[in-house]
Amino acid sequence: MPQSAGASATTTGLSRSARSLRHLIAGEWRSGDGDEFLDVSPARPDETVAVGRLARDRDLDQAVSAARDAFPRWAATPHHVRGRILDRAADILDAHAEEWGGELSWEEGKTRAEGVGEVRRAAEILRYYASDASRPVGEVFASPRPGEQIHVTHRPVGAVAVVTPFNFPVAIPAWKIAPALGYGNTVVWKPAGLVPLLAVRLAQALVEAGLPEGVLSLLLGDGALGGRLVEHPGVDAVTFTGSTSVGRSLIAACGRLARPVQTEMGGKNAAVVLADADLELAAGEVVAGAFRSAGQKCTATSRLVVQEPVADEFLALLTERASALRVGDPLAEGTDMGPVVSLQARETIQRAVDAGLARPGVDLLTGGRPYDDDRMAGAYVQPTVVELAGEDPLWREELFGPVLSVRRARDLHEALALADDSEFGLSAAVFTDDLRVVTAATERLDVGVLHINSETAGADPHVPFGGAKQSAYGPKEQGRAAREFFTRTKTVYVRASGAAR
Repeated sequence: MPQSAGASATTTGLSRSARSLRHLIAGEWRSGDGDEFLDVSPARPDETVAVGRLARDRDLDQAVSAARDAFPRWAATPHHVRGRILDRAADILDAHAEEWGGELSWEEGKTRAEGVGEVRRAAEILRYYASDASRPVGEVFASPRPGEQIHVTHRPVGAVAVVTPFNFPVAIPAWKIAPALGYGNTVVWKPAGLVPLLAVRLAQALVEAGLPEGVLSLLLGDGALGGRLVEHPGVDAVTFTGSTSVGRSLIAACGRLARPVQTEMGGKNAAVVLADADLELAAGEVVAGAFRSAGQKCTATSRLVVQEPVADEFLALLTERASALRVGDPLAEGTDMGPVVSLQARETIQRAVDAGLARPGVDLLTGGRPYDDDRMAGAYVQPTVVELAGEDPLWREELFGPVLSVRRARDLHEALALADDSEFGLSAAVFTDDLRVVTAATERLDVGVLHINSETAGADPHVPFGGAKQSAYGPKEQGRAAREFFTRTKTVYVRASGAAR
């Protein structure tokens, strides 16, 4: 078992001193000897959150080798024992939720309340898969032959590569790692380079909970390291959440290798507000979906369709609420929205907005301009709402920031057509009190998640999560759906000797 944690512990509150990061490889916390990297605060880019050294290829080889060596013992460990480790890790996350949630806010930029909530959500996910030990592990089918039964069991797939994004540095890894471990797999995990500290915290909780050596390895590195992990000959399956471009490259690589792959990729999620909607409710939900976490959710509301009869009234209400959001230090009380994850992300989003505003048919309703106060030093982007007269790149391209594009629709048919007019199909929301509209939206919108009278974001751990079209590839995540990826079925024909034929 490791003798020291992967990052220096804090005492009370949130110490602003930089943490020292380590990799978890073959049951040991190691400093690494690759190039040094800095983890900086997006709110204060001159402030270092953590410092460490990148993993090298030999670290990758050792981590995968350890995962393969540990797999037979871990797969043979009773499911209930594996579940108790996940339960204890959940207790550790809950006990540190305030502290680690503050670190999450400091490192990634979402508000402290969101950071604490995310750590607690990760604990909830771990507990869900801990309790999975008490659920059926297979099925028994009738046989057409007398004296025989057909058993279908689920067995772990082996060593799983887990590659995760920056925007939910604890929750998304938890909903991949918890089922992987719970079903008896071993894991080599490469988190996003922008959020290494929270990755270490999750690994730390699992190790302290009693996870055996080699069952989980954590490698801190760049995107190239993630690519080499995905293609490593010792990996049996790959699960990834991130950009569509990277996801497609991983799908192609795994296709060449005949390796199972699960990807959750981009989204350009639409909310539809119809004439019969509760406009106050809809405005609050759309603002939350568009601007919570600075719009950095794959399920964030980035497109809005408003039916013409209520468009003026609703957009006035929406822009009033968006303009009133308190944007600033994510660790300060009362902040509604913090920065995006990095200065580079800020510049990319601002360039897209500036280019859009220079085109005819794009009308700025609120936000849209860089801050001219001390927030200029951080990665802050104004909550921005633009109305489009017709087709525009702002309607198509995922910006992954606090930018909402609006179009008007004459009727239900046009509204649903606009909402569905995207290469992505992750999430959508429809605001209405008409049951016939709910039925039409359910049948018409090609998305993996549909919300009625609530924001596009949000995913509970006990139900399937994932998209359609270009938003996802492979089996869904979360709930019992996760078993379809993290296990393989084995069909066993059982007949007693001497049974009638």
